[in-house]
Amino acid sequence: MSELNGIDTDALENLIESASKDPDKASFTFRAETEWIGGFASETHISDFTQDGTTVESPEFTITGDEPEALLGDRAGPNAVEHLLAAIGSCLSVTYAGHAAAHGIQLNDLSFEFEGDIDLRGFLGLSEDVRVGYDQIRATTHLDADASEDELRELHEEVIATSPVYDNVTNEVTLDFDLQFE
Repeated sequence: MSELNGIDTDALENLIESASKDPDKASFTFRAETEWIGGFASETHISDFTQDGTTVESPEFTITGDEPEALLGDRAGPNAVEHLLAAIGSCLSVTYAGHAAAHGIQLNDLSFEFEGDIDLRGFLGLSEDVRVGYDQIRATTHLDADASEDELRELHEEVIATSPVYDNVTNEVTLDFDLQFE
């Protein structure tokens, strides 16, 4: 087994080859169930997922969401827009590590900083001229790797082009709702 950036590169190559030969092998369905637990707090449970029509058992993860005291919460966890920043960072980390390993680039250090501005007048319905979500997300990538600056710029462009969460944030994605009354 050869390893780069903590990734089994032989397994990565097999994954890429498998997905290339059989697109169904690249088909995943992920799920999350969120339950309001009172006030502005919620818990999201994530476990099993589906690959190529087969359920893959996974440990259950619980993610707590809440608002800070300034927004009438108890700060039992990050709020949803902070979770979004974390999701972008997590996805970019995975994408960098995988693509760097596929190109034979050793990552020595990788981190991200994110910040975004929200005007609550949109959320509170006080102004139709104010966006409900982030106006802009600012990101900084801190990257130390055994590659030239040109190779790292090329890697960065590839990561931006292939990160699923980056894609979901920067492009419209369909969200279909089914409202059920209990």
